[in-house]
Amino acid sequence: MDRAVQRRFVGLTAVVAALGMTAALSGCGSDTGGGDVTLRLVAADYGTGAENSSQKYWDDVAGKFEKANPGIGVEVSVYSWKDVDRKVAEMVKAGKAPDIAQIGAYADYAEAGKLYAADEMIAIRTGSNFLPSLTDAGEANGSLYGLPFVASTRLLFYNKGLFAKAGLGAPQTWDDIQSDAAALKQRGVTYPFALPLGQEESQAETLMWLLSGGGGYTDEVGNYAIDSPANVATFQWLKNNLVGKGLTGPVAPGKLDRAKAFDAFTKGEVGMLNGHPTLMQEAEKKGVEVGMVPLPGIEGPTKGSMGVADWMMGFKQNGHRAEIGKFLDFAYTDENVLAFADQYDLLPVTSSASAAMEADSKHKSLHEFLSALPNSQLYPFGKTSWAQASETIKERIGSAVEPGGSPESVLVEIAAQARQAESAGVGSR
Repeated sequence: MDRAVQRRFVGLTAVVAALGMTAALSGCGSDTGGGDVTLRLVAADYGTGAENSSQKYWDDVAGKFEKANPGIGVEVSVYSWKDVDRKVAEMVKAGKAPDIAQIGAYADYAEAGKLYAADEMIAIRTGSNFLPSLTDAGEANGSLYGLPFVASTRLLFYNKGLFAKAGLGAPQTWDDIQSDAAALKQRGVTYPFALPLGQEESQAETLMWLLSGGGGYTDEVGNYAIDSPANVATFQWLKNNLVGKGLTGPVAPGKLDRAKAFDAFTKGEVGMLNGHPTLMQEAEKKGVEVGMVPLPGIEGPTKGSMGVADWMMGFKQNGHRAEIGKFLDFAYTDENVLAFADQYDLLPVTSSASAAMEADSKHKSLHEFLSALPNSQLYPFGKTSWAQASETIKERIGSAVEPGGSPESVLVEIAAQARQAESAGVGSR
């Protein structure tokens, strides 16, 4: 409730009391938190199956919140990362926006005026606790709309057992990757280097390779540079030296989703792939000894890492501003933030939870990921066109490394669509 409305509410209450009248005051309507309200929360699934689905986490948080906040219910829907952004977009387009969404992009919804700004919802203590590098990425037009939910950085993972049997050391350069993959292929490893460029999360795999080749999605001033010479050279190298030489396994990269690649790694079928902390936990559970190094580059380890943050946002449509704020304040307590990070071996997005993780020896395996976060490079989340650009990358990038495919043509096409969306001011989905 803004201050002017709050003053009017207080004044009206005083008048009613002075007159000795009994009244049921509605104040700001549903924006005040009065009456029974059911919040609809849509979230992404970070689990690998039913046993560790994020549905369980959110059901637990919702149950505790409802117990502490009588009159506010929370209805949770969890979808795979392959579907969740599209599901929310469909809900919004149909006029049935959720109250809260935890998804991959926020800027176009913010630009369209569909979201509450953070200072309209959450307590100051909650907002000030976010890591600055992440809140910068969550801003649009000077206001925070995308609340960082969870973060990760990426390293190259390799199967220590397979490497030891082949007499290989940890890769440091692209040439190392190629020669190591060739040696692993000779020993019958199914996926010497797993290259998931399928639709699930290929925008992440793509950015990791672009960074390691000295490029990225944008240039120094923030304009799209997807078809830069450095990026074209990177994908030409992938096509010629990994895919073209049969070093990426039996499934074409454009058909290989991240989840399938990760599952194969946990089964000992993958020599190398780019991974995030959750994979480390899952692989070790299956008895795979994991090695991790910074992303190899052309001449040595890549300086900096790719960082990923996912976003929480509150939609205006149903007018549940106060209730949304209460839930978000609850969701961002250290207990809840660390519980989610613990479950999936991911990185917390708040200063207090990050400090707690860094000080806890049980999280030693995450400290390298944690230290890389402040200097990591994230997607261009603040661009209203990013959601559309990301979808185009997911749909098209796999074809860049297909036999007979042209990396330059594919990257030029993706870049043209991204620039067109940007110039058109995409932000009204």
